[in-house]
Amino acid sequence: MSTSCCDPQAPIEVPALSEEQIALMCKALGHPARLRLFKHLAQFGQCYFGSLADILPLAPSTISKHVTILREAGLISGASDEQRMCYCVERERFALLQLALGGI
Repeated sequence: MSTSCCDPQAPIEVPALSEEQIALMCKALGHPARLRLFKHLAQFGQCYFGSLADILPLAPSTISKHVTILREAGLISGASDEQRMCYCVERERFALLQLALGGI
């Protein structure tokens, strides 16, 4: 009996994340402020740092630390636009995390 693509027992072929990568992303999303920043970026697509500082009652330096942790985990990326930083969610990487967590 062959396994079809519709077989719920068939393994999904996706690039695997290491256990360390999964743990790093989960840890990054495990703080309420970082989760709120991530959800905001996911909802709005992209956002300048100044706007991120407006959504949380935290000092810009604290928000910057949270953004750095999300970036280091590979969940968001940033690009310089003139003199401002614009951030967005790394959707493919987040999708890989969702698949990895679904397999636990």
